This record gives sequence, structure tokens and C-alpha cells, in this order.
Amino acid sequence: EVQLVESGGGLVQAGGSLRLSCAASGFTFDDYVIGWFRQAPGKEREGVSCFTSSDGSTYYADSVKGRFTISSDNAKNTVYLQMNSLKPEDTAVYYCNALGTSIRGQGTQVTVSS
Repeated sequence: EVQLVESGGGLVQAGGSLRLSCAASGFTFDDYVIGWFRQAPGKEREGVSCFTSSDGSTYYADSVKGRFTISSDNAKNTVYLQMNSLKPEDTAVYYCNALGTSIRGQGTQVTVSS
């Protein structure tokens, strides 16, 4: 089965860190650009970061630049999102998606308390 599964979300205080994982199965993620998105209640979905395995290029939204780092482990077919210096406004459900496809995980909740 082709799927992406996110994990690593949770509740953390402002200033804390979390590392999200996006594990691919049924396909090789390095054939795609893998993106992290988030959606908070009442807000539109926001692109957070993406990673292109073929050339190692990355993208970060201005809102997370300098705080979040995207990386990959090809052996584990997994993309990570290291989130540092978390803020209450980072609270959202975080999803990973193989861009240009319908392959998307179920999401993982990140809650940052003030």
C-alpha cells in the first residue's frame, strides 16, 4: 500500500522542540518532493517546508525559517521535520505530502502552550 505516516507530534511548551517523522511505504520517497504542511483550526493550510531528495534542495516558509529543519534518511525512507523554538502559533495538525500526488498522511497534532 502506498502511504505516508506521520508521527512525533505532541504537547510542548513555547521554546521547546519536537521532531516530526514522515515515513513512506509502498514507494520510494526520493522520486518525489516531500512537503510538510500544517493546518490550524479556522485557518487555511500552510506550506511549511519541502525537500527534494534528488538535489538536496529545501524550502522553508518565512514563518519557520531559522527554527525548522527538514532532512531525510533514505535508508528508512523517512523525511523529518525538526522544530525548534516552537511558538504557540505553530499549533496545528502537521501533514506530509508527496507533492503533485494524492499521497498524504493522516497528520500529527502539534500543540504549543504559552
